[in-house]
Amino acid sequence: MLMLMISVAHQYSWSQTKFNVEIGQIDSVYSAVLQESREIYIQFPESYNAESTTKYPVVYILDGGVMLNALNTVHSFYQGGFMPEMVLVGISNADNRTRDLTTSTLSENDSQNYGQENGEADKFTTFIESELIPFVEKKYPVTNYRTLIGHSYGGLFTVNMLLKHSDLFDNYLAIDPSMDWDKQKLLQESKAILSQQSFQGKSLFMSLGGQLHMADTSITIDNVMKDTTQATLFSRSNIEFSKIAQENMKNKLSFYWKFYPNDLHGTIPLPSIMDGLIELFTWYQMEDVYKFNDPETPKEVLYAMIKHREAKLKLHFGYAVAPYPDYLFNMMGYMSMDMGKFDKALMYFQLNTEYYPDDANSYDSLADYYESQNDVENALKNVMKAYELSGSDHHKKRIEDLKSK
Repeated sequence: MLMLMISVAHQYSWSQTKFNVEIGQIDSVYSAVLQESREIYIQFPESYNAESTTKYPVVYILDGGVMLNALNTVHSFYQGGFMPEMVLVGISNADNRTRDLTTSTLSENDSQNYGQENGEADKFTTFIESELIPFVEKKYPVTNYRTLIGHSYGGLFTVNMLLKHSDLFDNYLAIDPSMDWDKQKLLQESKAILSQQSFQGKSLFMSLGGQLHMADTSITIDNVMKDTTQATLFSRSNIEFSKIAQENMKNKLSFYWKFYPNDLHGTIPLPSIMDGLIELFTWYQMEDVYKFNDPETPKEVLYAMIKHREAKLKLHFGYAVAPYPDYLFNMMGYMSMDMGKFDKALMYFQLNTEYYPDDANSYDSLADYYESQNDVENALKNVMKAYELSGSDHHKKRIEDLKSK
């Protein structure tokens, strides 16, 4: 009986948790599909400015009431360098969680049922596709580059979304997913889907916690697949899916799998979110940063690196995006001026106005360069552009000062 109780807690860990979010803007959307209002939580990236037209990639995380904090913590530390700045959307699953996230319906006498409504993932998917995503994309500054994250039943839902609705998201992060659901039904379906369909441009990160058996610590990652008891079905299902995915790499799915021997089902979300997002966005990370710090790197080499990154990001996102944040262009411009590398400084400042044409500060910085070269005419021209964008007293006074020279 004790083992059964622990197993229930393992599978339904979030259902016993008080749903509370300490960050994010709370919103809600009424769903005609679900016949109810669904609460969501919106967290903006650090650079967000309500007056700006900038849009960001978006991450949707299931169980948002308890999971958004972990996602935001990871994103806060790693955004910009290891992953892009993104809008984070937490979807509440505080009520009817099992109903919405499980992928097939169990009979009342099935041991996994426990008397809860279940098996309506298709309906919840319809809600996300036809109601939630359009709502978010209309109201908030997001692009159509999307990532989905889910844990446990949410991980099962995430895998199901990849297999059957792969067009909705670009990245999928399934944390300790319940692939044992309904006698491994989705796992069995995945064999044909992964072998026959193309997943070009799609990525999946999947994790497994260290509690491979609920009562027998002699079961390890090396011998768990030899066990045939119900107690290891959860972990064996996860491992089997990973093998199926790895055997079908011709489908072009970018697949990553990681085992966390020291984490339990309840502690694995945080490290999985961290490792998963870093892995899924490996292509986003900056290359050869040291060359920007080396004063001997030729300007032509640096320019080629910037344009290469611009092309790479456009390829992955599917739309044009600045290769570096505006503050980095600014920083590299002033650093180059300090080192007497004025040709590089001009390149950085000009690129900043090219990539951020609505940013007054980019023109103000370019004006600093021209003023340092005693080119008052071009300095004035750029300060006037900055004033046109900002209307600030600072830029107005600077115009007057330059005109007096």
